[in-house]
Amino acid sequence: MKLLRVGTVGAERPALLDGTGALRDLSGLVPDIDGTLLADEGKLAQLRTAAASGELPRLDPAGLRTGPPVARIGKIVCIGLNYHDHARETGAVTPAEPILFMKAPDTVVGPDDTVLVPRDSVKTDWEVELAVVIGRTARYLATDAQALAAVAGYAVAHDVSERAFQIERGGQWDKGKNCETFNPLGPWLVTADEVPDPQNLGLRLWVNGELKQDGTTAEQIFPVAEVVRYVSRFMTLYPGDVINTGTPAGVAMGRPDPKPYLRAGDVVELEIDGLGRQRQELKDA
Repeated sequence: MKLLRVGTVGAERPALLDGTGALRDLSGLVPDIDGTLLADEGKLAQLRTAAASGELPRLDPAGLRTGPPVARIGKIVCIGLNYHDHARETGAVTPAEPILFMKAPDTVVGPDDTVLVPRDSVKTDWEVELAVVIGRTARYLATDAQALAAVAGYAVAHDVSERAFQIERGGQWDKGKNCETFNPLGPWLVTADEVPDPQNLGLRLWVNGELKQDGTTAEQIFPVAEVVRYVSRFMTLYPGDVINTGTPAGVAMGRPDPKPYLRAGDVVELEIDGLGRQRQELKDA
């Protein structure tokens, strides 16, 4: 299934895209798309049956905002330097273990919402990423099979980053990762059954129409199953939690000087095979 949430900020309603691409209203069956739903296999089966029946109310998408596909996210765990090509372009040593950092859930916005360039920013950067959405409580997972069984689905994430804040201001990376609007998510949560191999997905990102990133999850240093298993040994993952799994080569930081960092007025578009497309216009905070 392709699950999503549509409507104004704070008043989104649950919906899905059916097999014909029609937008269908789920609000008569579930209150929202969140961890409670993702952990309820019976309710998910009911949604699949309803989608197949063709009887769900149809929604007119014209003028309808798409919000983040998951509500009430508990935490966002991010994996740094998780692509061989990205590590090479930034001159970084390939990490021996996954690098973990956190983004606050309040950085999440819809896939086409405005992204704000922070005040005093000179190095706001783009990063298209595969987001993994957790569907069952996971702690101390022992195998890759257990890890993949804990995944509810996948989505497109934009891990917007301010590199000067992240790298040049001391301390941890969090200062450059948690500015408001810095995690557009969606448009859809695509359930795991529609993504048979998360290591075979193309990722692309454009700035003002120019292709900047054109990668594949096959380049991940630590694949999805290993990432979920690894993270579960350091913190408990709950339904509705999100893991951003890193970005391929092509970010502004990895380009020759003068590096083309983002500024107000730029338009960023990004997509992942089968998971949909985002578009954001940038404005000053």
